[in-house]
This record gives sequence, C-alpha cells and structure tokens, in this order.
Amino acid sequence: MAIQWFPGHMNVTKKAILERIKDIDVVIELLDARLPGSSANPMLAEMTGTRRKLKVLNKQDLADPERTEAWLAWYSAQSDTAAIALDAGDTAPAQRLIKACRELAPNRGGMDKPLRVLICGIPNVGKSTLLNTLVGKKAAKTGDEAGVTRIEQRINLASDFYLFDTPGMLWPKILVEQSGYHLAGSGAVGRNAYDEEEVALELLHRLKGPYAQLLAARYKLTFPLADIPGAHDDALLEEIGRRRGAVMAGGRVNLQKAAEIVINDFRSAILGRITLETPPEFEAWVAEAQVREEKLQAERAARNQKRKSDRSPRVLGAAPADDSDDLED
Repeated sequence: MAIQWFPGHMNVTKKAILERIKDIDVVIELLDARLPGSSANPMLAEMTGTRRKLKVLNKQDLADPERTEAWLAWYSAQSDTAAIALDAGDTAPAQRLIKACRELAPNRGGMDKPLRVLICGIPNVGKSTLLNTLVGKKAAKTGDEAGVTRIEQRINLASDFYLFDTPGMLWPKILVEQSGYHLAGSGAVGRNAYDEEEVALELLHRLKGPYAQLLAARYKLTFPLADIPGAHDDALLEEIGRRRGAVMAGGRVNLQKAAEIVINDFRSAILGRITLETPPEFEAWVAEAQVREEKLQAERAARNQKRKSDRSPRVLGAAPADDSDDLED
C-alpha cells in the first residue's frame, strides 16, 4: 500500500514558503529523530535551493542514541549544512539554535542585517512544542494530530534574529514506500490515509531485528528471543494482540486493536528508544524508489505515445496497401 497525504492547506503552505524563502538566510528543518531520513521533505530541499540549512533531530530522547549520532554525521557531511539533536521539551534550546544559525551565516547580524531564519517540518514533528519552549509561552497550538498549525508567524528570538514559522508540510508523492509507513507510524499523516494493521506490520518488520529485546520485554512474547528476528510479522502481531488481551469471542485476535497497541506504544516511546532507519538503509531505499519511478515514467510515456499513434487521423485519399502483386497466381 502506497501511503500519500497532501491536503489542500499544504499546497498553500508550499506557496507561502516559496514567497518567504526569497528573504531567508538559514532554513531550519525539524526532523523526527526516530525517522531522520523519512521525515526530511525532498520538496523542501528543492524549494530552498542553496540556502544554508540546519537539520534539527527533534525528539532525540525517544530515539536510539547510536543511530542519532550516525544521522548527525550524515547530515553534517552535506554542503552548507549543520545538524544538531534536541528534545522539544528542552528548557534552553534557543541558544543552541541561535548559535548554530549564526555559525552558518556569519555575515548576518546586528540591527542593519538581522538574521532571518525559516523553520519548517512535517506535521506532528514537535515544532509547535519547540516554539512554545523557545518563547517561554504558548505561542503555537500543539496536538498529537497532523496538521494542527495552519498559519505563518514570526518570532523574535533576539533583537537581530527573526524566526519565521510555517505549518507542517509533507510532499505530494511519497516515492519511498518505507518512508510512507514510518511517517504514518509517527503520526505525520492523517488517520484516513493509511491502514493501521499494515503500518503495525511494517513497524514490527523494522523492530524485530535490532530491537527484539524491547519487543520481548514489552509484550512478554512466548517466542524465544533468538527466534523473534526471523518470525513472520503477522505472527508477531497476533501474539502481541493475544498477550495484550485483544481477543474476541471464540479466541480470535482482534488484529485492528493489536495494531493500534503497537502504533501507540511506538509513538509514546513505551517500547523504548528506537530509530527505524539508518543512513545506509535510507540511501538504498531512495535509490530503489528512483529506479521504480524512472521505470514507471518510461512505461507511462510509452503508453501515451501509443495512444497518440492510435488516435492519429488517416491521410485523406490514401488507399490501403494492396499486396495482391505479391501473391502467386
């Protein structure tokens, strides 16, 4: 199942960013530290062009520390890019953000040349919570549903530091299938855009290898620990449902309820500190998706060309070919 979610207000956000970016010195992209590649908006990368970028891996307290370090190094190796990790609830993140942005744009500062920064991110990545922490009051709406923030606002973090906030935005077509599942699992897409059971199965597929111990501890699985990585995803989901009491009349497991349990446990970090992807894994997924997309585009172009050929009008007055001279008497 391909997961896609791009409601109308996101197109408005895209236009607003394109207009605002003309005057911006640094772009902060807030990422989910549990899915640092999947939560990066490829459309934003195209829109911001050569602007200096600060990648902020938010919710680091929910993510795998070792994988977070790997992602920080991966992003920092990119041109005109810096990367830091923080928690949205950190009591003093403002100075870290200001310092990192000033280092990216050392020629900006003072009242004559204030540093102008745009902060962006996918829905439900914790941006509103972070902004409220930055200003020390409730300046932005927060919630656990995608698409809470709908308007742009400016926040002055210093007399010469202007931070422009934008609503959360995804991109029109999610090419990397794994990213779609990860975004759904994190709550970045609307509930009507995915099937909970499929998302839960994908989460278990990603977790059962590196985080088998966490699954066994949380759900008291009857599987031997060594067998969990090789277990079928649907068998794991059924076992989790049975162990957590999601059982219907006749002893059948309510897979919908079991899926909701897995997704909620991941989102709330009850399972433990988890990161769903590594830089090499994500790079491989992107490469595979590009190959699939190129093949799809080539097939679509061939079909369109065939339709045009089939619709081409016959030349007036032209007679059908006569092969009679080629026949023997």
